[in-house]
Amino acid sequence: MKERMSIVIPCYNEEETVLPCYKSLLGVMNTIRECDIELLFVNDGSRDQTLQKLRELAEKDSRVHYLSLSRNFGKESAMFAGFCNASSDYVAVMDADLQDPPEMLVQMLDILRKGE
Repeated sequence: MKERMSIVIPCYNEEETVLPCYKSLLGVMNTIRECDIELLFVNDGSRDQTLQKLRELAEKDSRVHYLSLSRNFGKESAMFAGFCNASSDYVAVMDADLQDPPEMLVQMLDILRKGE
């Protein structure tokens, strides 16, 4: 059985970064073929078009899922909501603004598998 990984992506007013984030993560998903990956975006009460962008992505790609919080609770609460809804062997957190390179997920998964 294939391993599964959920990538939790908290979003607050990220309408400009959701699509670039998704595209960057697609490259990583294509690299990690031995693992089924879901992208779990958590809309943390955004007041812009973030939620609409997430809906559009989820309609186009079955690996994209989203939660939408009723108001802005903060990044930690958005992460917690993502953790509670992830359904995978591994869970990673990635900021939507790509301040951490998604390519690091490949290295992190390798380290986990080696038990270092």
